[in-house]
Amino acid sequence: MGDPEGGSGGNRLKRPVESHQKRSLFRSWFQFLLLLSLVVFVCCYTLSNSSLSWWEYFPLQNNYTWFVSQTPRHIFPPYYVHPRHRGLIKETYTTTTTTEPPTVQPTGIQYHQAYPRNYHFIMDNTEVCKSKTPFLVLMVPVAPHNVVARDAIRQTWGKENLVQGEAVITLFLLGISGTADVEKLKQENEQHHDLIQSDFIDTYLNLTIKTMVIMDWLATNCRSAAYAMKVDSDMFLNIDNLVIMLKKPGIPTQNYLTGMLMWNRPVVRSKDSKWYVPEEMYPDPQYPTYTLGMGYVFSNDLPEKYVQISKSIKPFNIEDAYIGMCMKKLGFSPTSPPDPSQFKAYNTNYNRCEYSRIITYILGSSEELVKYWTDLKKPGPPC
Repeated sequence: MGDPEGGSGGNRLKRPVESHQKRSLFRSWFQFLLLLSLVVFVCCYTLSNSSLSWWEYFPLQNNYTWFVSQTPRHIFPPYYVHPRHRGLIKETYTTTTTTEPPTVQPTGIQYHQAYPRNYHFIMDNTEVCKSKTPFLVLMVPVAPHNVVARDAIRQTWGKENLVQGEAVITLFLLGISGTADVEKLKQENEQHHDLIQSDFIDTYLNLTIKTMVIMDWLATNCRSAAYAMKVDSDMFLNIDNLVIMLKKPGIPTQNYLTGMLMWNRPVVRSKDSKWYVPEEMYPDPQYPTYTLGMGYVFSNDLPEKYVQISKSIKPFNIEDAYIGMCMKKLGFSPTSPPDPSQFKAYNTNYNRCEYSRIITYILGSSEELVKYWTDLKKPGPPC
């Protein structure tokens, strides 16, 4: 039996051992935290010095967060993904980097964020090129909410389905937006059968994605067409003159891109500009020759070639210059139209004779389009 007082003696012996154990435990935790801090520092340093730019780790539409934050808010207000689409974006757009076509279909991004086959059509009219073989397809990128622009085009050059004896189709390409009424879009498509919608975020900064999705749709659903045109929704298009031009002898049927040519255009580095492109996206100081994005015409063999070559071209946010880069990589060059004066940008005053001779003009409003078109088509010689 132990001494009844041994308990107190035992307690006195226990205190130094317990204190020693606590000090040992404290040193172990301190060493662990020190090691963890060192690991985190090494990881951050390695990532910050990686040759892969930060913007390549994220989808193109999310990657412009830094770009938008550096730009005056009156030029680019911040874009917020609609709650109903957040899960879709988070699930779909996970970046992987590859240079060759994978043998197994990946779940994330292939090649880069502007590669159009990363996206999916959620509203389509695949039968339009099956019921007839079009000579020309007009593809109009437009914001989902901009019904006014679509209706103005449907009343004017977009309603022409037989021009100079040739079949012409007009279609509108949309992305997704939190401000758009999904049901109204469905009703609009049921009425007109001319909407194509893909699941990329529809913003100005994503025009390269939008344009490449147009190319993908043409390559997938409308190979039978002879020519196509990407034409903005604020354009006056003299469709008769366009078809007459394309039917001229000697107009190529392959590898042909024409419009208002831009030569030796410098890359805009000013953050205050609408056309600002950071060096991380496009390091060269000058763009290759390209056709102005208001409206350019191309032989319909090119869309599939654009889609394929884009795998190796880093995306940037100037869509028409991006198409110019695709042409350069393919070993082709844009061609000047037979009469370059027909592709014009701005005109301060409407003149019936002038509008009867041109192919394109940029307008200030949809009301102007309807007004000028109505006047041009009235009886009597325009000049």
